[in-house]
Amino acid sequence: MVVLNKIYTKTGDSGETALGNGTRVAKHSARVTAYGTVDETNATFGLARQHASGDIDAQLAAIQNDLFDLGADLCRPDMDKDATAEYPPLRVSAEQVSRLETEIDAMNERLTPLRSFVLPGGSALAANLHLCRTVSRRAERLCVELAAQETINPAVVKYLNRLSDWCFVASRIANDDGKADVLWVPGANR
Repeated sequence: MVVLNKIYTKTGDSGETALGNGTRVAKHSARVTAYGTVDETNATFGLARQHASGDIDAQLAAIQNDLFDLGADLCRPDMDKDATAEYPPLRVSAEQVSRLETEIDAMNERLTPLRSFVLPGGSALAANLHLCRTVSRRAERLCVELAAQETINPAVVKYLNRLSDWCFVASRIANDDGKADVLWVPGANR
């Protein structure tokens, strides 16, 4: 269990921070940037939840918990060594990715196929889910960049990839099952 008695430690004042295994790295390192953007993604889901209720709110809550798992995964870089550590690292699992896929499929069954691209907007929940989608895509790109430099859990990238898809489909559900989607009209303002 995490115990936070003191919030500021002054250990980061020189521009470094500690990873989950104790290694000190620059705050601008690719790993810290990646998990920091995952944290930002989680904050956008908190905003979306202000407009959600019922099943979708429960799904958003589960995603927020998953995103904390994902951040914890990213902050422990020693993939091969940590499995035998006193406190084994938390890793995102294939089951978490599968859960998103199942939810996407269930939501998508309610929707008619699109004939145009969708503009971010519509209901407040849909607009916030589009924000979640774009920030999670950025987190995914940063994790792909990190994976080109260091070893990371492959499920991290898969989860973030499915998450942005989940957000898109959920935004359509939030727009009256797609009936209130705001559709792109190419060249409408020429």
